[in-house]
Amino acid sequence: MQMQYFDIKEFDCQETGANEMSPFFLEKLDELRHKCGFPFKITSGYRDPSHSIEARKTRPGTGTHAMGIAADIQINSGSEGYVIVKWAMEMGFNGIGIAKNFIHVDTRNTVQVIWTY
Repeated sequence: MQMQYFDIKEFDCQETGANEMSPFFLEKLDELRHKCGFPFKITSGYRDPSHSIEARKTRPGTGTHAMGIAADIQINSGSEGYVIVKWAMEMGFNGIGIAKNFIHVDTRNTVQVIWTY
């Protein structure tokens, strides 16, 4: 799959190197980057079900990162975070998590939910 703004390796599991990202999600994320108008770094993409974060979950392998439909985007300012969240909401990303240094976006199959860490 060809992306304009990202290299597929940016989404490799940090513990296993596996990568089972959804092409639909990656296309949507590439479009989000285009709409934001500034570069951003992916701090977490695919997480293998054996990844330490996934393994601690009560239902391992069911997280959106393990499903290949989520990414965490590093933010350097509140204004960057605002722009990412604004566009993610407008574009229909259904999971949006807001932390001090990153924004989580995913395409879960539910109504849109937003949370803070």
